[in-house]
Amino acid sequence: MRNISINQLDDTPRPVVAIGTDYSHGHLLPFHTHRRGQLLYGATGGSAFFRGRVGERFCVRNSGAVAVVEGVGDHGCEYMTGGRAVVLGTTGRNFAAGMSGGIAYVYDIDGRFASRVNREMVELERMSDTDKAEVLGYLTEHRELTGSAVANRLIEACDDETERMVKVMPREYKRVLMAQEQALRDGTDPIAAIMEATNG
Repeated sequence: MRNISINQLDDTPRPVVAIGTDYSHGHLLPFHTHRRGQLLYGATGGSAFFRGRVGERFCVRNSGAVAVVEGVGDHGCEYMTGGRAVVLGTTGRNFAAGMSGGIAYVYDIDGRFASRVNREMVELERMSDTDKAEVLGYLTEHRELTGSAVANRLIEACDDETERMVKVMPREYKRVLMAQEQALRDGTDPIAAIMEATNG
């Protein structure tokens, strides 16, 4: 799929984009704020960059896509099982409810993000150096593809602003990753380690 640039979003009452769609061969590039509908519901791969704030249920059931956005409504990353979500602005309530996999990075611009998270299945962590490098890569691509002033500001003040980025990590997913890394260090079967961590 070719890169797509969407300059206007229609007036459909509840537009939905990317239900069960694999964007592994291109980028979805809406440029304007979109406050309604469900974007990247059930996305399985690829990447999407949104210059502006989007509506509720962003990246619900995402299983493999990478998405960058500048703010989301309620229920963001609900039931997410894989991929990455980078939110460069505020979120609505109930963020990460039922999130069992993947990772979200959220710019806590107002210091209130923790109060909007459903923590039943996730932990909030500081970013590691590896995380910071990964997020910087997404920011750079977001700026290049959309001309985002938000991404540009964060890149320019990277050392200071990354301290305000919060990593949202599902507990079970973290257990699986740790088991896989340990197995690779020990030279044992990573699949067996993952199964043990999942069933343990």
